[in-house]
Amino acid sequence: MWYWLLKHVLAGPVLRLLGRPRVEGLQHVPASGPVIIAANHLAVVDSLYLCLVLPRRVTFLAKQEYFTGGGFRGRINRWVVNATGQVPVDRSCGSSGADSLAAAVRILERGGIWGIHPEGTRSPDGRIYRGRTGVIRVAMQTGAPVIPVVLSGTDRVNPRNRRFLRPAKVRISFGRPRYFRPADPQAVRRATDELMADISRRSGRPYVDCYATTFRAGAA
Repeated sequence: MWYWLLKHVLAGPVLRLLGRPRVEGLQHVPASGPVIIAANHLAVVDSLYLCLVLPRRVTFLAKQEYFTGGGFRGRINRWVVNATGQVPVDRSCGSSGADSLAAAVRILERGGIWGIHPEGTRSPDGRIYRGRTGVIRVAMQTGAPVIPVVLSGTDRVNPRNRRFLRPAKVRISFGRPRYFRPADPQAVRRATDELMADISRRSGRPYVDCYATTFRAGAA
């Protein structure tokens, strides 16, 4: 109930007013059954805009800190992730990767939509960075289609290191579903690179063959 209340009453109307989202290719998302939504990552509000424009419920994996944070902002984050049914993942433990994939598989086995940003973190400069292979591993294990999604404008609505949202035009483009069969580890890496290259081509943004976290660490 809280998911739909946030979407249609509490947060959705504000996001729609600020971003005036233009959506393309929504017909590529199946009306039922397991689906993986794989999108580039520009801003914190990316997942909120995906939830806003998709008619079906979307579940993301959220880091454990969002469920345990203190202070006013921590309480708000905790309420939002709990109210929307997001799945906590403890990324500090050695099994966090396996736990994340197992949680994603459970979402899909229930016929749900799993949303993921394969880059793993926000792009530091708007370019498309190397993707983590988890999205393809889960797709191969479950047979769920992967819908590549291009987001633009969300980084202007939600600029990095700014406290308040701003009005800016948001565009969200859903690509055709892609299917992946079980294969060897080299094929997993290759398929992940092809997925990110497709997102890069469709977005018109350059592709960078390194992880966004590595770039940020090196830039610092």
